[in-house]
Parts: sequence; structure tokens; C-alpha cells
Amino acid sequence: MAAAFGLYTHIQSNKRRSIALLLGLFFLVYLMVFAGALVAETIMHEAPLDELLQGAWRNLIWAAPVATIGTLIWIALAYLFNQSLIDAVTGASEVTRKDQPRLYNLLENLCISRGIPMPKLKVIDDGALNAFASGLNQRQYSITVTTGLLTHLDDAETEAVLGHELTHIRNGDVRMLVIAVIIAGVIGFVAELVFRLLFQGGFRVRSGGGDRKGGGFIAIAIAVGLIALAWLLSVVIRFALSRRREFLADAGAVELTKNPDAMITALRKIEGRGELEGATSAIMEMCLDNPRQGFADLFATHPSVDSRVAALVQYAGGHDPGPIALPAPNESSLQDEAIESAPADAEKPFLPGEPPVTLGSGTEQPAQAPGPWGPTRGG
Repeated sequence: MAAAFGLYTHIQSNKRRSIALLLGLFFLVYLMVFAGALVAETIMHEAPLDELLQGAWRNLIWAAPVATIGTLIWIALAYLFNQSLIDAVTGASEVTRKDQPRLYNLLENLCISRGIPMPKLKVIDDGALNAFASGLNQRQYSITVTTGLLTHLDDAETEAVLGHELTHIRNGDVRMLVIAVIIAGVIGFVAELVFRLLFQGGFRVRSGGGDRKGGGFIAIAIAVGLIALAWLLSVVIRFALSRRREFLADAGAVELTKNPDAMITALRKIEGRGELEGATSAIMEMCLDNPRQGFADLFATHPSVDSRVAALVQYAGGHDPGPIALPAPNESSLQDEAIESAPADAEKPFLPGEPPVTLGSGTEQPAQAPGPWGPTRGG
């Protein structure tokens, strides 16, 4: 595939690759059906391996339309209820301009500047520093931020985070990732059914005799291997979708805000502080930063903050301040309490006194009529 030049060319290239990956996920669904059919053939029939494979293939052809319809129904249900499920798990609640004027105005200004429809704005009451975009269509799109993020990020940094999530919506990343998670859920569901059948069903493999000996065991080994391969590839594909898109969303935030340093400092503040309490892995994959780490880099859902910052420094001209320490959760409140409890006669900052009403000689000056901006001082 030819190299992509420029942000919008990269967006189109990324979308084509994402569609290809999602088609690959549908292929994995059929692979899982074939593996399940092979297990069923092994349990029900005493036959050599080649006959078991042929029987499983015939069953796959018969079951493929059913598997396709079932997967589409699964996607349709997720299309209707995915946002409600996300809100229920995270405890997010929608806010208006009256509830969060600062946050609402920042997002609205970004949308107006690019002619983008305004997504819903939601807040999670959580001390973690994170944000994510969700939804499958224009009516559902929303951007959710935590109260911890609003506490520790200034306006410029918050605007950069909103720009990052808005870019995910503009690029179709949110829809692609949700669909990938849905189909991966189908694969996980089928895999669990097959493994329950294998290890909890108490079945006996019909191995037969003579030249048929061992055919059933080999078929079961093939089926288990295909299921494991399908599950592993679905996980890798989901993570690959996430990793590529984070770099592009960071670049999109800089394009919207014209402030690479704000995006960099936001990432540094969020780094390692984004774990949402009670959130599932699917939700964490949608977040700005996912601190969960898997097996080396293969299972990392997001690129490291260091690599994202390095890209912003190299290609956007930003400046990296390095890791940023934040005050402890109760430190700011303790400072406020100390100020409130200070004695009334405590030392106060020096303020200059009022200037004299008259300048020059010590003789009293006659009163003058007030000018257009109030009383004048002296003659």
C-alpha cells in the first residue's frame, strides 16, 4: 500500500485498512463455526480425520447464513444499546452548558471552528484522569471526561483532550472500534461455548479402530487450535486498531487547537493515572490512555505516552517537559482548609494604599464636577 501523505490522506488510508480488518473479523467468526462443527462431528460420528473435516465443511456451508444473521443481530443490539451499557458501567451522566460551562464552551468552540456537529458531553465522577469518545452514529456520539481530568488539566490541555476525542469521531475511529469489539465479543462467546462443551460436557471421542484410530483426537486438537488462533487474532486486531488511531487523534487535536504543547502536557499529566474503577477492558480501549499492559507490546492497546509525545515533538514542533508530578488527591483541599483556618491577623500580602485625593500644595482644592468616568482627582 502506498504511503499516506498528509492528515486527510492518512485518514482515508486508515479507514480502508480498518474495513479490511473488520472483514477479517467476520472471517474469524466463520472459522469459529467450522471449529465448532468439527467438534460436533467428532462427538457424533466415528470416522477418520478426512471424513470428519469434510463433514465439518458441509456443516459450515449450511450454518454460514445462520452465523451471519446471528452476528448481524448481535451488532444491531449493540447499535441500539451500546451507549446505555457504557453509561451504566462507567456511571457517566450527560451535562449541559449550565452544568459545565467551561467544558461545554471549549467543546462547542472546537465544533464551530470546523463545522462539526456537537456531540453529547458527559462526565464521570472519578478521580482518574481520562476521557473517551463513544457511539455508532451521529445521534449517539458523545465525549466523556472524568472529574479528575477537569481538576488537574487547565483549559488549553482540556481543549487538546477534547480535540483528540473529537478527531476519533471525525475519523470514524469510534464506530470502527465499537464494531470490532462487538464482533470480538461474538468470537469470545462462541469460544466459551465450545470449550464448555469440550471440558465440561463429559464427552468421549470416537477413535474407531484400524486405519481410523486417532482421527477423533486429531480433529479435536485441530478444532482447539483454530479456536485459540481465532481468539488470539481477534484480540491482536482490536489492539492494532487502537494503536494506529491514537497517533492520528493526537495529530488531529493539534490541528484543531494549533497547540502541540497542550496535547503533550495533557498526555504527561494523564500518564499512568487513567485507570477507571470498574471499567471493562473494552471501555479502557476507547480511552485516551489505557494504562493496562498485556504481554509485551503485542497486547498493549495504546502506544506508550513516550512514543506519542516523541511523535508530537518531531512532527508538530512541541516541547516535552518530561513526566509531570501532580499533587496528591487531598493536597489541594488541605491547602484550602489551611487558608480558611488562618487567623484574621495573619500576615497579608502588601497592597499599596489609596493615592491622595489632591496632589501638589497642601491647600484644599475646590470641588469639581465629576467627569464622564467619575470624580476627578485634584486640579
